[in-house]
Amino acid sequence: MALDLAFVRSQFPALADGFAYMDNAGGSVVLRNVAERVGDYLLTTSVQTGASYAHSQRATARLAEARARIALMLNAGRPEEIVLGPSTTVLCQNLARAMLSRLKPGDEIIVTDFDHESNIGPWRWLERFGIVIREWKIGRDDVEIDLAALDALLGERTRLVAVTHASNILGTINPVAEIARRVHAVGAEIIVDAVAYAPHRVVDVTGWDVDYYVFSFYKTYGPHFAVMYGKYDKLVELDTLYHYFYERDKVPAKLEPGNTNYELAWGSAGIVDYLDALGGRTGDRAAIVRAFDDIAAQEVALADRLLGFLGSRNDIRIVGRPDAGIDRRVPTVSFKVEGANSADLVHKVDREQIGIRHGDFHSRRLVEALGLADEGGVMRASLVHYNTLEEVDRLIAALERALAGR
Repeated sequence: MALDLAFVRSQFPALADGFAYMDNAGGSVVLRNVAERVGDYLLTTSVQTGASYAHSQRATARLAEARARIALMLNAGRPEEIVLGPSTTVLCQNLARAMLSRLKPGDEIIVTDFDHESNIGPWRWLERFGIVIREWKIGRDDVEIDLAALDALLGERTRLVAVTHASNILGTINPVAEIARRVHAVGAEIIVDAVAYAPHRVVDVTGWDVDYYVFSFYKTYGPHFAVMYGKYDKLVELDTLYHYFYERDKVPAKLEPGNTNYELAWGSAGIVDYLDALGGRTGDRAAIVRAFDDIAAQEVALADRLLGFLGSRNDIRIVGRPDAGIDRRVPTVSFKVEGANSADLVHKVDREQIGIRHGDFHSRRLVEALGLADEGGVMRASLVHYNTLEEVDRLIAALERALAGR
């Protein structure tokens, strides 16, 4: 079943203005039904949960339904494994705080130099408590991860490995199931940042056997809100971040201090309704899988068109894999033009009603390690399934004009 692009674009009101949105890794546009659900909750159900009166019971049921729908999207085992919060950064910081009493000086945490800082900084913060941070580095020449290098870092003192599922610079999809297997073999846990993966491919936390998995909904067609999956038994062992009377098994509430944002939770569940519509409206996990099959096929076509142009020029370096393989990369495409300032070129593209971006995108350690931080950093066009081949052609034409005018 091919993606119904007319239906897709009709679900995103922002797309009607003719602007080509290609900064989606920074934040996608929002689904109509997500916004409608947020508004409906605020106008009809904005009361505290947990009371006995009818309106509170409705609010409680809506929050439970939203959590269950999000659990279905992630293929979590139970709704209680869904922890909600304001952003991926905050959820990673909260997880680091909640792990603190389980860690002791000399314990080791492995971070990478190819992640977004959200999944690096919170773990490096633990160094002040005597935790040893070890760094898994990416290959400088081929810009690929080396699992053997990870194996060399793993050991009996390893407690956690923090890694990204897809780089927001490289677009590379990392083999998280295999990484999780190696991490678990030494008795450690894994936390996966999926911000750059979740908008593009189906999520299967159970199938991959990850311990924690986190991403933001505002990059997945929803509001400024985020989710962290955690295996139930792992969440139970974490410290409470809420009031002292929130017992260890009161999950996920003990990890959502001040309560979660009810209206954004209800709104975010609308993403799942949209995926169900794309996948045949069957209301089950199979519909979500079918939806992402079609999403992935559309995105491969988009990335192939853009990568083909970039690869045809000898003055452009593609930062990452040059191919658009469905299991190898997402359509987040970064590149550097030889002898040009990335900011200057992006500003020229801005004038043509096309939104791309330049910089390090909070993956500063990676951009610096690759020697690409100068002259405005890298340029990035981050596509999603609602983009069209015509829009990619517009971008290519705009880039050609910008390059010709240097």
